[in-house]
Amino acid sequence: MLTGRLSLEEFLIEERKRHSQATGDLNSLILSAARASKVISKQVAAGQLSGIADNIAESGVQSAQPAALYALSRDIFIRMVQSGGRLAGMATEVSQEPLRLPDTEERGKYLLLFNPLEGAANLDINVPAGSIFSVLRAKNPGQDPSPEDFLRPGHEQVCAGYAVYGPSTMLVLTVGNGTHGFTLDPVLGEFVLTHPELRIAVDTAEFAINASNHRFWEPAVKLYVDECVAGETGPRDKDFTMRWTASVVADAHRILMRGGVFLNPRDAQHPRKKSMSRLLFEANPLAFIVEQAGGGASTGHTNILDLPPKSLQQRVGLIFGSANEVKRIADYHDEQPAEDFDAPLFGFRGLFRNA
Repeated sequence: MLTGRLSLEEFLIEERKRHSQATGDLNSLILSAARASKVISKQVAAGQLSGIADNIAESGVQSAQPAALYALSRDIFIRMVQSGGRLAGMATEVSQEPLRLPDTEERGKYLLLFNPLEGAANLDINVPAGSIFSVLRAKNPGQDPSPEDFLRPGHEQVCAGYAVYGPSTMLVLTVGNGTHGFTLDPVLGEFVLTHPELRIAVDTAEFAINASNHRFWEPAVKLYVDECVAGETGPRDKDFTMRWTASVVADAHRILMRGGVFLNPRDAQHPRKKSMSRLLFEANPLAFIVEQAGGGASTGHTNILDLPPKSLQQRVGLIFGSANEVKRIADYHDEQPAEDFDAPLFGFRGLFRNA
């Protein structure tokens, strides 16, 4: 064991022993995704020193570095995972169609969906970003998949994970047997198990939401947030703290580490509003990770993992975190009439009974 802890590879070997029919292909795919995260982590840490945007940026253009890092991260991920005969196909959150593997590569038995650098737009101000990935079994192993093969409810995932590029780089992973956190040892160059069996506290006094969209929220979300902001003077009888980083990986990681609830709700006036989360590339993998850590994940109306996808780029409202808070918000959606009401920004209305 490295530094007295299991390495990611050793952990996966132990997990494989639980499945007598396992071939090792899933382990190999996860390790390839982890290697991609290591390379991306170095590029993110270098920031402007990497110089990758020099050829595309005009002087004073601030958005060039995040865009260049995103494109580089996508290429790194593809290059790391496409070889070895593990994958039948893959897709990214910006592609309208699945990515076809090179003709020289053998087709395997898994499908990979990934967002190579979520939160890239925040990198120019040094806010943590991350990579998210999800693995499904291919419907037709050994063959190129159709777009419809990727449209599977989240409970069919066999693995989900994310890497967060912060002061330290961490990989958080589930293969359906709990959620576990690995920290990248910069000396050894290995992910080591530092947070086994992560559990999200069922209760919390912290929530994350983009308050600037208050006027667009569904009534149930407005009421929930207004109750939280009312604090001790409201029906919750306690003060809440609000956090929002505009990076879903960073927010998810904070919730896994110390509890809380994240809301990127459906827009009541514009249901296709771009700020909602992508079902296949963000909501499903994060919901799998969160539920395996004892939390909950919902659109407000439906459990995320039960939602049948309609398209590769489908967007949904995403609420996840401490189980009791997610349930409360879902109950509010069931109770609250669909029509909107005139709620002031963070003004408590008190329309829900104390519970």
